Amino acid sequence: MKEIGTEEQELQVIVALFFDGKTTIQNTINTSHGEHDFREAVFVQTESSENFVIKLADNDFTFPEKVQMWQRCSESYRSVGYYAPAILSSKTGDFPTVQYKGRTCVAYAEEFSKYACDNDTGNGIASSKYRDEILIMTAKIANLYSDYAEYPSGYCLFELFSPSDQHDEVMDNALTWKHYAEMLPAEFQTQVHRIWNLWYENRCALQKIYHQLPTSVFQADLNSSNILVDENGNFIGVYDFNLSGKDVLLNYLIREIGWQDDETELNIIKSAIDTVGKVYTFSALEKQAAPMLYRCIKPLWYTKIQRLKAAGDDQTAIQACLDKTESMLTKTINFFA
Repeated sequence: MKEIGTEEQELQVIVALFFDGKTTIQNTINTSHGEHDFREAVFVQTESSENFVIKLADNDFTFPEKVQMWQRCSESYRSVGYYAPAILSSKTGDFPTVQYKGRTCVAYAEEFSKYACDNDTGNGIASSKYRDEILIMTAKIANLYSDYAEYPSGYCLFELFSPSDQHDEVMDNALTWKHYAEMLPAEFQTQVHRIWNLWYENRCALQKIYHQLPTSVFQADLNSSNILVDENGNFIGVYDFNLSGKDVLLNYLIREIGWQDDETELNIIKSAIDTVGKVYTFSALEKQAAPMLYRCIKPLWYTKIQRLKAAGDDQTAIQACLDKTESMLTKTINFFA
C-alpha cells in the first residue's frame, strides 16, 4: 500500500472541503512570485469526471473577501455574454483558510476552463487580432457600473493594491525614472527637473478629479495567457481574476494599451477609445481626464526608463529620450476629436 505523505494528506483534506465522493488529484503547479507570494494550483477530477482547479494562496492580496469579489467579477463577465470559469466556494459556502506546506493559505475552487487561451495575443490587447472584440467586452463591463467591490484592481491609481506596496505602480515607475534621470550629467538636470515638475503637477491635478470618475469592476489582466478562444479561433472570454477590482475605465484602457513607439501607441489609444465609445458613453469629466491620465501613465513608464538606460553615455540619444518624454507631457491631445 502506498504511504501517503504529509503534503498529499493535506491536499486530500483540502479537496474534501470542496467536493464529496472520490476525487483524483491529477497535478499541482506552483505559480509563486517569490517568498512572500505563494500560489499553487491543484488540478482535481471528481467522481463524475468533472475537472476543477483548487487554488491555494498565501500573500497579502488574497483573502476571503477578495476572492468573493473575484467570484462576482467572473459572474459579471458571464452576465454580459462572455465565458469565464466559475469560482466556487467550499461546501459550506466560504473560502476557507487551510494549512499547506507549512503555510496558512486561502483556498478556493475554479471550474477548469472549457476553452484554451490564445497564444497569439502578443503583449496585451493592442496587438491582439481580437482587440476590438475585447474592447467591446470591456465597454459592456464598464456599462454595468458595478459597485460591489471596495478593492481596487491591480492597475489602481492613488490607491494601493497590496498592503505591502508603498506606492501605486505608476508612481513606482515615475520615482524610478526620477532616480535614474537625476544621475545623468549636469547639463541635463534642468530639463530633468522640468520634466518631473510637469509630471508631478499633472498627477496632482488628476488626483483632484480622479475619484469623481465612474468605475466598474474589471478583470484587469488581459495578457495572452488569459484571453480565451473557442475551437474555431473565435474570442470567447477571459479567465484569471486575481488582479481584478474596481477601476476607472480610461485608466484601465490606457494601462492595457501599449507599449509601441509613442505615436503608434497614442493612435491606438485614440482608436480604442473610439471603439469603446460605440457601446459606452464617456462623460464630460472623463473626456477632461483622458489626456491627464495619458500624461500620468505613459511618459515615465518603465519603457521610458529602459530607453534612457539604453542611451548609455550617448548624449545625443539621452537628449532625444528627454525631448520625447517632455513632448508627451506638453503636446495637445484630444482623444475625442
